[in-house]
Amino acid sequence: MVRVLLALDDDIPQAHAQTNAIEDMVETATGAEVLILHVFSDNPEGASVHQVEAVREVQDRLESLGVDVRLLEASGSPSEEILAAAEEHDVDQIAVGGRKRSPAGKALFGSVTQDVILGTHRPVLVCGSEEGADGT
Repeated sequence: MVRVLLALDDDIPQAHAQTNAIEDMVETATGAEVLILHVFSDNPEGASVHQVEAVREVQDRLESLGVDVRLLEASGSPSEEILAAAEEHDVDQIAVGGRKRSPAGKALFGSVTQDVILGTHRPVLVCGSEEGADGT
């Protein structure tokens, strides 16, 4: 059984890229569970993970492949919540999204990605977006 923590934000092309990156692994594993985590940094209306379109799309796609999916939500610091969920659920891998960076910024990951990479002993898969170079 392989257990993957898929940390998603609201970016649908990014969510698709992350799903593409783990799809072969979870399809071919003898038993796979994907925990989809959405961290709300500011949630005054009390939104639920079930209301996040990117989460719903990824959940539907993975379940159509026969993958067990659990939805998790948290509020607070994304990197801290991702690391806490990875530890609590003893995942085998963490999949996070990457962001396009300026040429100078390419030397560094985004702060959340960097904090996750440096804050865990677990493998971290950093996925680029599916958007093209022209932003589409």
